[in-house]
Amino acid sequence: MASREEAIRAFLDKAGWGDADRAPLAGDASTRAYERLKGGQGRAVLMNAPAGPDGPPLDGARKSYSAIAHLAEDCRPFVAVGEHLRALGLSAPALYAHDMEAGLLLLEDLGDDLYGPAIETGTARDGTQIDDLYRAAIDTLIELHGAGTPPRLPLPDGRTYDVPPYDDAALAIETELLTDWYIPVKKGAELPGEEKEAYRALWRDLFPLSRVGAPVLTLRDYHSPNLIWLGACKGPARAGLLDYQDAQQGSRAYDVVSLLQDARKDVPEARENAMLDYYIARAKEADSTFDEEAFRAAYAVLGAQRNAKIMGIFVRLWKRDGKPGYLAHLPRVSAYMERDLRHPVLAPLKAWLDAHVPQALRAEILSAE
Repeated sequence: MASREEAIRAFLDKAGWGDADRAPLAGDASTRAYERLKGGQGRAVLMNAPAGPDGPPLDGARKSYSAIAHLAEDCRPFVAVGEHLRALGLSAPALYAHDMEAGLLLLEDLGDDLYGPAIETGTARDGTQIDDLYRAAIDTLIELHGAGTPPRLPLPDGRTYDVPPYDDAALAIETELLTDWYIPVKKGAELPGEEKEAYRALWRDLFPLSRVGAPVLTLRDYHSPNLIWLGACKGPARAGLLDYQDAQQGSRAYDVVSLLQDARKDVPEARENAMLDYYIARAKEADSTFDEEAFRAAYAVLGAQRNAKIMGIFVRLWKRDGKPGYLAHLPRVSAYMERDLRHPVLAPLKAWLDAHVPQALRAEILSAE
């Protein structure tokens, strides 16, 4: 059987990039790997994303975590969603070549003016100010949310991909990362089963509040590591999109909170509020029936849901996967959670958290040492 490297070389040879120089690009918390190619044709990016086996069924369930959460297990979702985004005039990388069975894609290189470094310095490389970067990213979401979500997307090989719903089961299994990983580490003990069930019941009451308006295409990791500034483009195409393989049909509030409560970069509360106001103003311009009060409630619910998930994931990455570096982001995400918990609809959830993980304990910094 040919090695993975041999498969990559054969793929690049067939695509006409076999002689290109290859250099690794920084990856993420997933199993995907990326390389930047430079050759006579210019630059491109190789995505190496072999299909991953489904995990074992969860206790009390017939499905694995990834199946319940509708996570991508091969590269077909990335291809289908990317082509859809490009058809809308948004800046997803063009697909130069593909072997979807092998999990190999050759993509347009959008550059490296990432939002993350620009947020740290306050400007993009062309001098664009940080608030204008956020407004551009919101303009992209307004364009995306106005386009609706086709439930079935075409693939370049003639097949189709069905965009899954970001349903209550997916939302719920993500919130349980908090009780399965974060709270036991904070408390030093597992939660009793009846307390976990009380926690689940609180979320079952909250999830209906997250649905505001018709479902939209939710990219789900719409934050600084996955956004790149393309100042030479116009309008909503200025925010380049890098990560969307787990896109689902969900609430329009989800990607807004993903952007404005960025797990990797500090977003001061004043900026969060100003940019949230900007999104709401743009949404009202586009749709006279837009319900601001319902949207703000959905934003708080999905902010708490997303932050519960991330707090659990960062502890899991430390304890299970031996990646303690993610603990550095935990205080930021915990602070975002406290902002969300101020909304009146989250009062029951806040009371449950205060009883089991008091605010002072939530504020304590975890250390891998």
